[in-house]
Amino acid sequence: MEYQLPALRYHGPIVPSIRVTTPQATYDVTIGPGLLRTLYPRLRKITAGKPPSTYVITSPEVWALWHKRFLNSFPAAARPTTLFLPSGERHKRLATVESLAQQLALAGADRDSLLLAFGGGVIGDMTGFLAAIYMRGIRYVGIPTTLLAQVDSSLGGKTGVNLLAGKNLIGAFHHPLAVLTDIDLLSTLPAAELRSGLQESIKAGIIYDAKLFRYLEQNDQSILEANPATLTRVVTASVKVKADVVSKDEKESGLRMILNFGHTIGHAIEAATHYRKLLHGEAVAWGSIAALHVSLNRGCITHEEFARMANLILRYGPIPPFKADPAKLVALTYGDKKKRSGRRAFVLTTGIGTTEIAYDVTDPELLTATQAMLKTMQQM
Repeated sequence: MEYQLPALRYHGPIVPSIRVTTPQATYDVTIGPGLLRTLYPRLRKITAGKPPSTYVITSPEVWALWHKRFLNSFPAAARPTTLFLPSGERHKRLATVESLAQQLALAGADRDSLLLAFGGGVIGDMTGFLAAIYMRGIRYVGIPTTLLAQVDSSLGGKTGVNLLAGKNLIGAFHHPLAVLTDIDLLSTLPAAELRSGLQESIKAGIIYDAKLFRYLEQNDQSILEANPATLTRVVTASVKVKADVVSKDEKESGLRMILNFGHTIGHAIEAATHYRKLLHGEAVAWGSIAALHVSLNRGCITHEEFARMANLILRYGPIPPFKADPAKLVALTYGDKKKRSGRRAFVLTTGIGTTEIAYDVTDPELLTATQAMLKTMQQM
């Protein structure tokens, strides 16, 4: 089945908030600078009054950079309790969630408590999962601090942790009350983290929004220099893509699966390198190159379209190399959580802005594409 949906518009003034509407929840993603300065009033509005006991889940690194601005808007009597998560994908495990839940219980958190996910994608996924299971479900607000989290993982309600067998194999759909996306937080983001997040925006352009793709092509220098105005446009356009897709397919029964373009091989790369070698967006970038090869070999795209998409992915590098056996990468794709009745779902591009989900991509096809991806890496 092919999904060819109208491109989303993002010309003109930046929309201050984007609505996500699903059968389970309706909430806003607010995008702009300076949101931390008004955090407490915003939380009061979101919770229809004075916020209940509030707990911030964050990393020591993020807290060291931003805790003063984060806390400045809170009156002394309402300041939240801070719980820390170690940085890194390798800590995205059930044991970590259990430790956080124990800390919440000892601190007196109850069903009316509010969690604040203040960090990148790992913190957002784990805080959302913790909120989903603590006392059978409490509320949380996302405050993403990385570009990848701002454009992708902070909205949509997917939460979870990893197993040794694969990524995000344990989790729940649990939506935030709101997402507050402060563009100022990107000012301290390392260059590699910025480029990693931009790969998710490139993905959004490839699968859904040709205008976003062209904007990324035409403004690469300004975007890579972290110009606030151009980054705001990229974040807004990317969020619109995901919000529209999630609103149409909350539980990933069809359309939402297109958001996993590049992720089948990308997740395999992360598993093969033990989540230590590459950032998530970097693994997705290589996985997208492989997916482009599958699409090209199947005749879904022309050589010109392949070159245009692959060149944009590489232009937003450098993407770190890694070593892995291509056959092992193909084998690891069977641990992907998007399988249906044992069949592996694979997202193909049929042109810039359109996609197709295939269940008949064979191991030899994936092996050929993965070998071509690794050859590209070796030539860089």
